[in-house]
Amino acid sequence: QLHLVESGGGLVQPGGSLRLSCAASGDILDYFAIGWFRQAPGKGLEWVANINSGGSSTNYADSVKGRFTISRDNAKNTLYLQMNSLKPEDTAVYYCASRKKDTTEVITIWLEYDEWGQGTQVTVSS
Repeated sequence: QLHLVESGGGLVQPGGSLRLSCAASGDILDYFAIGWFRQAPGKGLEWVANINSGGSSTNYADSVKGRFTISRDNAKNTLYLQMNSLKPEDTAVYYCASRKKDTTEVITIWLEYDEWGQGTQVTVSS
């Protein structure tokens, strides 16, 4: 069973950048596809991006395409979400989630993921 812990959130001004990390333990990260989701106050869970187990295939929501980059370092058992040109509407709790069934496809449904981290808060405000 994979255990996930997010970090790197915080308060940033509009136009700024943050890099979120998702540290994995309990199993070998190489076996899992990973997704990032977010939940803004009063809203539902929103898919942000996903990456396949080897890191060769990535997919992004239209709202973050060109600004966010998902990546992984399997040797360090860590996933990343580099967020640039942040906007106030990016304010949310960000979660990473693992999926045992590897894929290169867009997987937006949270039920398709097996394990979740506890989330990290990102606030974009001046």
